Amino acid sequence: MSDIVNWGILGAANFAQTQMGPAIHAARGGRLAALATSTPSKADPFRAFAPDVRAHDDYDALLADEGIDAVYIPLPNHLHVEWTKKALEAGKHVLCEKPLALSAGDFDEVIALRDRTGLLAAEAYMIVHHPQWQRARHLLREGAIGTLTAVQAAFSFDNPDPSNIRNKPETGGGSIPDIGVYIYGATRFVTGEEPEAILWTDITRENGVDTVAHVSARFPSFLFTGYTSTRLAPWQRMTFHGTEGILSLSAPFNAQVYGVAEVTLQDRNQTVTTERFPAASHYVLQVEAFNESVRTGAEYPCPLEFSRGTQAMIDMVFAAER
Repeated sequence: MSDIVNWGILGAANFAQTQMGPAIHAARGGRLAALATSTPSKADPFRAFAPDVRAHDDYDALLADEGIDAVYIPLPNHLHVEWTKKALEAGKHVLCEKPLALSAGDFDEVIALRDRTGLLAAEAYMIVHHPQWQRARHLLREGAIGTLTAVQAAFSFDNPDPSNIRNKPETGGGSIPDIGVYIYGATRFVTGEEPEAILWTDITRENGVDTVAHVSARFPSFLFTGYTSTRLAPWQRMTFHGTEGILSLSAPFNAQVYGVAEVTLQDRNQTVTTERFPAASHYVLQVEAFNESVRTGAEYPCPLEFSRGTQAMIDMVFAAER
């Protein structure tokens, strides 16, 4: 292949228009080359930043495009596994939105196909590429707060629209599939530990999907408590409590939106130190890492095995609810 990764996008979702499409086209080592949409006018916003983008009228046509090396999949959750498999079988590398699968077993099938094809497939878990999370992991693992004893996490927003795909059980909706991946995955990413047991859950459901989910889990060396919600005022925070101090992130998942990226440390004497990071798009950083892996064979920083581990925790949460 050429030195440039040629990308295609399945669908013209608003998030692809406003965030990932521009990120794909701006990232080093790649460009947005094609889009699949049955509505030709939906290609216009993409051509504002990628004037030469080709438009296919269906997903299969894009997968048959020999000029495409990799595809980004921002489809509704329940379609992720199906189209990830089809893309791999068509010889395309795949970056699929979260959650790539709705069960650990489905992840196993995708991992097996990835291995058989020799292609790169990954879930778009962008936060691990952001400098604030790289720094938080480094500080925790070097013992900046002593021995970690507890993690507290929260992520919420308000989306009451019953027609939205995030609020429909048939499309894989709910706060846990949509944003639980952030608080559970981030905990696993920075600590390197896996949950041993779900201690308790308190989950509110409306129309078949969870709208508020409080969860406590035991990890080998600490206790996790957190909540997600699609019916509360917007809020996000992660706090790590240790024997010698506390580490927190005030905009852990949407630093780009909130315009702040910082890691705050408080020691036993209540001395507070805040490290601020320059503006960075975790979407662009994610695509650049993907491009590098495709072009050079370098190890991708967030492999499917990591994403499977987060889904396994989600499976544990739902099993504990029952």
